[in-house]
Amino acid sequence: MREMSRALVLNVTYEPISVVSQRRALVLTLAEKADCIHETKNVARSERLTVPLPSIVRLRYFVKVPYRRRAPLHRRALFTRDANACQYCGAPAEGIDHVIPRSRGGVHLWENVVACCRPCNVRKGDKMLSDLPNMNLAMAPMAPDALSWVAMSVPEVPQAWTQYLPEGLSATA
Repeated sequence: MREMSRALVLNVTYEPISVVSQRRALVLTLAEKADCIHETKNVARSERLTVPLPSIVRLRYFVKVPYRRRAPLHRRALFTRDANACQYCGAPAEGIDHVIPRSRGGVHLWENVVACCRPCNVRKGDKMLSDLPNMNLAMAPMAPDALSWVAMSVPEVPQAWTQYLPEGLSATA
């Protein structure tokens, strides 16, 4: 078990509820709290046991999810949402820009931040878009959909997970 990958945890209803380490997924299956739905090629070995590491596990009991969590706002998540492209010119993004600058009361929320290249970020500075007629957003910033946290928790969504995720979600990673 050299490199610790991630595993998708499904509710008993096959709804994705979490992404955990493969070690945690293995513990859930060994404790008979979950069933392994899909295995990886890697194995965990002990003195008397060799077990394939799970990629997808399904809980044996229903877990009530009290609310749909909002995807946390961080650099990798923002770049994933904006496809690593500057939202002003389309060049490769290097940083984060607040559409309404923080110096003018803008907040650090999904609806106010975009991925941006350095030249556009310098040109915009702390000005409002209405003050810059040549700068327009490619798309209005908004919070990602409810299950985007799955794609943002792994560098690349494994092929085996795609049948349990909404249609467009697997393409974002």
